Amino acid sequence: MAEKKNRPTPKRRDVEKMKSTPRLAPAATKEAKKLQKQQARVLRARQRDAYLRGEEGALPPRDRGPVRRFVRNYVDSRRTVGEFFLPVIILVLFMTVMPIMEIRIASIFLMYGVLIISVIDGIFIGRKVKREVKSRFPDAETKGIAMYAWLRSTQMRRLRAPLPHVKRGEKI
Repeated sequence: MAEKKNRPTPKRRDVEKMKSTPRLAPAATKEAKKLQKQQARVLRARQRDAYLRGEEGALPPRDRGPVRRFVRNYVDSRRTVGEFFLPVIILVLFMTVMPIMEIRIASIFLMYGVLIISVIDGIFIGRKVKREVKSRFPDAETKGIAMYAWLRSTQMRRLRAPLPHVKRGEKI
């Protein structure tokens, strides 16, 4: 048999009063909130600028370190097929709505052709980067380096983040 609790069941309104926290006045005034938002906006802008410049402290973990910096510079110093993939896809998008069936079919072949060439180019870039990383940084981990290089090579140069630090054709 269960023991008695020796007290009455509390009323719902009493339980809800105990659960609720006392209402306090807003911690900050409107002016203080506005100032705080402005300061946060400035801080975010500084962090973004530091990230785009490639400052080590502002980079996310996937972009940090001398190996990743080398890979970015290696990819940025070359012209790749992958960086033209997005403009080609946009062109294909416009070509597929044209009323001429031959243009539609040609656009689909163009899209798949550029996709296949981009993947093959990515495989070659990945292999070259791994080989270079192993020769320049013998103790460095190469896991994920090829994919990192390929993904960077598929972005249009203007849209890459962190921004490229080397010019095309520059020796690394």
